[in-house]
Amino acid sequence: MKKSSAWIMLVPGLVILLVCLAIPLLRVLAPSIFSEGYPFQSYVEFFKDEYYLKIFLRTVKIAVITTAVCMVGGIPTAYFISRCDKKWRGLLLAASIFPMMTNSVIRSFAWINILGSNGIINKFLLALGLADKPMKLLYTDFAIIIGSIYLFLPLMIVTVTGVMENIDDDMMEAAQSLGAARMEAFMKVIFPMSLPGIIVGGILVFTGTLTAYTTPQLLGGNSNMVMATLIYQRAMSVSDWTGASVIAFIMIVVTLAVIKGFNALAARLDRRGENYA
Repeated sequence: MKKSSAWIMLVPGLVILLVCLAIPLLRVLAPSIFSEGYPFQSYVEFFKDEYYLKIFLRTVKIAVITTAVCMVGGIPTAYFISRCDKKWRGLLLAASIFPMMTNSVIRSFAWINILGSNGIINKFLLALGLADKPMKLLYTDFAIIIGSIYLFLPLMIVTVTGVMENIDDDMMEAAQSLGAARMEAFMKVIFPMSLPGIIVGGILVFTGTLTAYTTPQLLGGNSNMVMATLIYQRAMSVSDWTGASVIAFIMIVVTLAVIKGFNALAARLDRRGENYA
């Protein structure tokens, strides 16, 4: 196929992206960049405001912790599933995906019943005499992190499993036959070969946590706002669309920076230095 024909085939998709994504995005972001005063004044004021800066740092912290925990729990789980028989592999993957089939609101309400003052955990602690009064677990950063892990861990497991199941068992056996311990063989053979899935899974978890609204709103409340809930407040409650645009653009920049950072980390860990996202 000639290059000119290939470009012609791309035109419909590019037009759709331009009309439905690029133009609306520019119309929303332009007022935030060229506001009264000097360019990007709204962004400078955002980071000068201690309240907004605290929300931004809280959002990034929650996203980083959630991603790290999902990696620590998801990679070994994915390896175990990928080495099971096909019959059990399908059942275990279905069990991993099952929570995603439930609406996020229902899942968040389930965690409210678990973490609340009269929830399962507090009743258990009081019954054992480990606490004198109910602990404040709900409407905290901890509650948002727990809910986010439950929400996005299946994404990490499924993504990494899809890569690991294509790695031949002979690779592990060859490394062990050369004197490597099982853990050493995993870290030096399986882990580098699984980097594409790990990088993509990490990006999905981080960006999903960074932009999630329902879980932080229900489990964190108004006292533990994140960027997504702040956007809703500025746009719907205060009608400050410029402020909401500033927050949205900052989230886009953070997302792009994280993707670049993941690829840079992958290049250091994998000498092939490929881009995975």
